[in-house]
Amino acid sequence: MIKILVVSFLMGLPVFIAHGQQPTVISLYNGHIPNSLPGKDREHADFNSDGIRIISHVSHPSLTIFLAPKEKATGAAVIICPGGGYTNLAIDYEGTNVARRFNESGISAFVLKYRIPDDQTMVKKEIGPLQDAQRAIQILRTHATQWHIDPHRIGLMGFSAGGHLASTAGTHFKMNYISNPLDVSLRPDFLILIYPVISFMTPNVHWGSAHNLLGPNPSPEKIHEYSNELQVTDQTPPSFLVHAKDDTAVPYANSVLFDEALRKHHVSEEIYLYDQGGHGFSMNNHTSSQLWMDLCVRWINLLPGWKSGP
Repeated sequence: MIKILVVSFLMGLPVFIAHGQQPTVISLYNGHIPNSLPGKDREHADFNSDGIRIISHVSHPSLTIFLAPKEKATGAAVIICPGGGYTNLAIDYEGTNVARRFNESGISAFVLKYRIPDDQTMVKKEIGPLQDAQRAIQILRTHATQWHIDPHRIGLMGFSAGGHLASTAGTHFKMNYISNPLDVSLRPDFLILIYPVISFMTPNVHWGSAHNLLGPNPSPEKIHEYSNELQVTDQTPPSFLVHAKDDTAVPYANSVLFDEALRKHHVSEEIYLYDQGGHGFSMNNHTSSQLWMDLCVRWINLLPGWKSGP
């Protein structure tokens, strides 16, 4: 059973969670949720036609904490943003299951249940998910000592639209979208982007994600701002990307464009392209014997300037 623990991070209360134990769920914010509007909590969990549990109408974000067993822990940590087209979250398929796999390799993982953009629950819906991603990074860095993680080895991972969120946090970190009185760095140390939505520019746009985040008629300026291949700089975090070339939902050009931008700015990157697999294969692309998660863990442990181990 998942334990529920609500704690105040802004007041600096310590949070002690045993490594390798059942995951703990914590609220992302203490008190008022920034950029939120008052209203009924309509969050709902259900199963889609593929039997995948999804959560919709998220307005109260949280983190589910999976600390790596102490005897395996490397000090690295990954915040996982499940996909769902900014409509819902495949919370287990692209979240908790992935977190457990990371734990097997000594990497602590934190599943982010971020807010779904909604004009009924947010003042500015396009920044709600980004606020939650920044808050998650802030929490991990603030509590790195208690959780035995390295504050300089905190990555952000995203699947599909969650990949758009992760890449947004990795390219827009110079602006604080949340209160940050201690000036904690909100820059992820690395990005892991799995069949990600990156661009809102034609012809590579995933219209569902763009519509849900920016509305039906976004300005050219907004489209440019949230097309993250256009926001890459030499300070963008090292990135690992995975996509299938036959993805008809999110064209694999999204990953290629981001990767090319990283190369242009001399940012460390690695991209793995499957010939087949379509969209939404999570950890297991059944058309190939190559497990991208194995490649990903190896990449994390070999990032420049890092050593595997605590």
